[in-house]
Amino acid sequence: MIPENVKAILDEYSAKINVPEFIDSDPVRFIHRYKLLQDIEVVGILSAINAWGRRDMILRDINRILDIMGASPYDFVMSADLDMLSGNKSLHRTFNVSDLGYVCRGLRKIYSECASAEEYFAGKNMFDGIKTFRTKIISANETGHRSSKHLSNPDAASACKRLNLFLRWMVRNDGIVDLGIWKNISPSELYIPLDVHVGRVSRSLGLISRKQNDRRTAEELTSVLVKLNPTDPILYDFGLFGIGEQKIDVEAAFREP
Repeated sequence: MIPENVKAILDEYSAKINVPEFIDSDPVRFIHRYKLLQDIEVVGILSAINAWGRRDMILRDINRILDIMGASPYDFVMSADLDMLSGNKSLHRTFNVSDLGYVCRGLRKIYSECASAEEYFAGKNMFDGIKTFRTKIISANETGHRSSKHLSNPDAASACKRLNLFLRWMVRNDGIVDLGIWKNISPSELYIPLDVHVGRVSRSLGLISRKQNDRRTAEELTSVLVKLNPTDPILYDFGLFGIGEQKIDVEAAFREP
């Protein structure tokens, strides 16, 4: 059973975080630079893949990656000599120059077959879409390449936090932080971008009890959030993040009259 006042708590903190001022401090800032759909998708994928670690380092390093790609990341994907992207020079933590080439080769294959990456997700369960998208990128590269580790595998029980974050950016359409440029997927079809912080706060709020931060937990947490907000359950990603970042004592919130 969902605790009585948990919806009010999540609504409150979601409203505090889901504001325009949040954009500049988050990797979502990078997709707001672009107008072309394909530029937004390319930048969104690379930003989400690298959205782990200290926030200041994330923002610095995504900037560095985009500097390599020039004014139009999509044009870079489609026309650059990707064989020049080799070597193990780090761009962000374990993501190196070769990894950038790996992702770009996969995206080139995708855009040679369709106009938008949305086609890999529309009409599917989002985890199935992630699997299809991941498989397509891998198929454009050398078998067994180390870079595939940067693309989470839902068949290996991964919660796929970073690719679910990318999908949130593309699909949620309240016109505040997320762009919502994909029109063939409903926000109600999304899954929570589950990481250790969202999992910890969700357990503190009594939303889930499983200890693992895996696909099954992401599915279970999302099913609870759907009960709180059937049309836009992943709005509460902002609230769960805000409570975690601000180290709010949620147990104390439950004790308030």
